Amino acid sequence: MRLAIVTAYPPSKVTLTEYGYHLVKHFRLQKEVTEIILITDRTEGNKDLNFKEDGCKITVKECWSFNDYKNIFKINSAISETKPDAVLFNLQFLKFGDKKIPAALGLMLPLMCKLKGIPTISLLHNILEQVDLDNAGITSNKLLQKVYNGIGYVLTRCVLASDVVAVTISKYQSILENKYQSRNVAIIPHGSFETPPTPDYSLPAGPKKIMAFGKFGTYKKVEIMIEAIELIRQRTNEDIQIVIAGTDSPNTPGYLESVKKKYANVEQLVFTGYVAEEDVPVLFGESAVIVFPYTSTTGSSGVLNQAGSYGKAVVLPDLGDLSILVKEEGYKGEFFNPESAASLADAIERILQHDSYRTYLAKANFRAACSFPMETITKMYVEYFKVLQVAKLKGFTLDVPMVEKELMA
Repeated sequence: MRLAIVTAYPPSKVTLTEYGYHLVKHFRLQKEVTEIILITDRTEGNKDLNFKEDGCKITVKECWSFNDYKNIFKINSAISETKPDAVLFNLQFLKFGDKKIPAALGLMLPLMCKLKGIPTISLLHNILEQVDLDNAGITSNKLLQKVYNGIGYVLTRCVLASDVVAVTISKYQSILENKYQSRNVAIIPHGSFETPPTPDYSLPAGPKKIMAFGKFGTYKKVEIMIEAIELIRQRTNEDIQIVIAGTDSPNTPGYLESVKKKYANVEQLVFTGYVAEEDVPVLFGESAVIVFPYTSTTGSSGVLNQAGSYGKAVVLPDLGDLSILVKEEGYKGEFFNPESAASLADAIERILQHDSYRTYLAKANFRAACSFPMETITKMYVEYFKVLQVAKLKGFTLDVPMVEKELMA
């Protein structure tokens, strides 16, 4: 099978870049995949294809750019030129741009692939019904929110034109099935990027590192975390380093720089900037606690899966999709009120002051991460594609229950 994967890819800074990297890394090891056609965004640096394991051929087609109005035509042309046997889209609603028109046009691509007769799966990391448009930095205007929701309904229909739409949370499947009367929505877990050897769960000498990781400024705000650590410092003797790892969200350029200036007097406050893939294991490995300073959620969390795979305790906001994910996939952590620095301080302090509890959470999260390694996730996609190819040859349409029945046969 020659598989086209449409995704952002390192060293790109576009959303879902890291997930795209791990999809390619593990799909190339599946025996059914003979070639990966990587249809990706243009970057100044070379694409990161330095994998240790032998795998299938990878053909890179750099053909689209964030906020380019012509992305739909460029990607469609690349698919027509390369003639893949199947296509996988790695999507969320602002995948192709934070400007409304290029973002919307990009989400029409699954429909175009379906019209070409190519077996198509769209991995949809979020759905508009579960996105807080205000917190996500899209709009706070109530009238515009209604307009965007209407447009989102149409675009969701375009994505649902895929043979299969994969979501990572059961709640998303329920919404899409009930609201859109869809029978092609499958739950495929997010998966863990890496499953290293079992950690020893010990911490390096020196200050305990409390880390937040991601793209910040919209619904991910680090002020509450900094203020929570300052509260802990006032009432304990804990030696703590605050690590803000990552970059601004595309919707909020300059956000982290403004935070640096606002908290210039805070001791042991580190901003790492962009984190290269090879630096991720060390960054997580040295951290005592991973904090999710979110005011809302927009889907399954890659950072939570990473924290689990490196055996780390986590502190999470008690809201939305993260709470569901924790229950469904077996993660454990301390929860806090996302509007209260005091609540966050209490949650972090409970972990820091009881090392046995930190280790308990870390071990539970490692077990949860090991349950869904990316090797297993990519195998699930391959099995869906195999059934879809049979359906194409026989000329009949499948819904997901039928696919699942085929997979279990």
